[in-house]
Amino acid sequence: MCLAIPAKLVELLANEQAIVNLGGIRKQVSIALVPGVAVGDYVIVHVGHAIGRIDPEEAERTLALFGEMAQFDAQQAEIAP
Repeated sequence: MCLAIPAKLVELLANEQAIVNLGGIRKQVSIALVPGVAVGDYVIVHVGHAIGRIDPEEAERTLALFGEMAQFDAQQAEIAP
């Protein structure tokens, strides 16, 4: 199974590269597969490549779900013997 996560594009760089914000972490990714993206767009990122553009509302819902899963995992870790 592959996992791609939404990230907000915060800076365009040379050579089809960009900086995205992944929950407060800034990461350089290739945008070669998503022509025409702009700062402020949300993209789906998989292994260092933006592979598609995503609606901002859908991106926020997905990120919120990831946050809930992380909280649940943390709670379970506290409960486990």
